[in-house]
Amino acid sequence: MPGQAAAVQTAAREIFYREALNEALRQEMRRDPSVFLMGEGIAGRGGSYKVTVGLLDEFGTKRVMDTPIAEASFTGVGIGAAITGMRPVVEILFVDFTMLIMDQLVNQAAKYHFMSGGTRSVPMVLRTQGGVGNGLAAQHSQSLEALFYHIPGLKLVMPSTPYDAKGLLAGAIRCDFPVVFIEHKMLYMNKGYVPDKEYVIELGSGDIKRPGRDVTLIAWSNMIPRSLSAAQKLAGEGIDVEVVDPRTLVPLDKKLILESVRKTERVVIVQEAPRRGGVASDIASIVQEEAFDYLDAPIQICAGRNTPIPFNLNLESISIPQEEDIVQAVKNVFVS
Repeated sequence: MPGQAAAVQTAAREIFYREALNEALRQEMRRDPSVFLMGEGIAGRGGSYKVTVGLLDEFGTKRVMDTPIAEASFTGVGIGAAITGMRPVVEILFVDFTMLIMDQLVNQAAKYHFMSGGTRSVPMVLRTQGGVGNGLAAQHSQSLEALFYHIPGLKLVMPSTPYDAKGLLAGAIRCDFPVVFIEHKMLYMNKGYVPDKEYVIELGSGDIKRPGRDVTLIAWSNMIPRSLSAAQKLAGEGIDVEVVDPRTLVPLDKKLILESVRKTERVVIVQEAPRRGGVASDIASIVQEEAFDYLDAPIQICAGRNTPIPFNLNLESISIPQEEDIVQAVKNVFVS
């Protein structure tokens, strides 16, 4: 349903993105005793990004577990626990480190439901954070969602706001299939309106972050705040941008995207990840196939450069789309 975040604004508090995630974990752990957490430094320290602060005190060491620095091992433990009926939330400190767990995740968790003839499942959430920011260089700054997007059997969630973070994490924990839940390191301290009551956002439900009539701008994760800022600037120049946030890339809310495209007849897709082999290209192919007759201009993709992320902050900033890049991409669809 479009505009969910705006709809709750008058009845909610403003809290940080990381606090919204904490509330979702606490909510689901209170509701379901089979939910437990595993990860490096998540118990006493509350996690490197303070998402799990206070959960150890309430739920104890049997449900909030610090692990060794051994991603492959404890991810395998989580998958095994999920197969036997638990609902683990496994945290990988950086999305870059998921390279160490790809056999367990891709060859085991993603395929178990299919290979059991639909009789068994792996209800596990893999929480991790990714993206560019803070000069963390090439091995700690990647946007790897396309790797997981490609794998049948995995769900993929990338919330952009505190409201979405809380509702989608609750939905991910209740899902009966493995979910890769990617948070962005630059969103943790963003504030937004979040109800204190329990709510769940269904996976596969996108959101219109800003209604508009002239062009559809599709983005996710940290590109949403940047796209909204670009849309505000373009409004001053007479271009009314509709910002569509899929929120979950798998399943993808094609219906919402195509409805917007058929209304505006112009499309810009923004992703932080490098363009080559990216999710944006697949979404463009879907629009091209299913809404070609509505397009008044070629689809524009505004994406990261095909380069490892530099440590230098100035070079880091030019390696991914900035507000001015998004503004120019939108203007390009009016001159094609």
